[in-house]
Amino acid sequence: MRRQLLTLQESLSDKPERTLEIQIESWPVDRLIPSHVNPRTHSREQVAQIAASIREFGFVSPILVGPDGGIIAGEGRLRAARTQGIHEVPVIVLGHLSALQRRALAIADNQLALNAGWDEEMLREQLAALQDEDFNLDLLGFDDQELARQLAEQEAAGLTDEDEVPDVPTAPV
Repeated sequence: MRRQLLTLQESLSDKPERTLEIQIESWPVDRLIPSHVNPRTHSREQVAQIAASIREFGFVSPILVGPDGGIIAGEGRLRAARTQGIHEVPVIVLGHLSALQRRALAIADNQLALNAGWDEEMLREQLAALQDEDFNLDLLGFDDQELARQLAEQEAAGLTDEDEVPDVPTAPV
């Protein structure tokens, strides 16, 4: 892993230094152009989940676009916005990327997120805490079976047999 980081640092140092000032802008949805080469798909159910998330949390993840309005990342968010009658959305214009880099980022943006994992114990604890506070867990994107499994495992983790007696320590206390 350390060698990979050094390689990344070395390759970055070979490129001219760029300063990247990210600004969030508000654009009309009609100005955005969905990509004709985007391999990512969005079911109606997933678009509905994104729409519910936007209603609950706001439009907190801007759509990434090129200077021409071509969408790099965020087609699902655009579709969800349209279902909600939203006419303007936040965007970040990535004018510093070449056309090739924009196409590659469209894939990387999706795949890199899929490569993440979960700390299962912490996830179960957080889901149970949210449920205890009556938060609508449907907004989190898990299907009903996965939520039920996670919550059941959390409940089981907190249970002990009422007749269970702890082991006697080998050294007296």
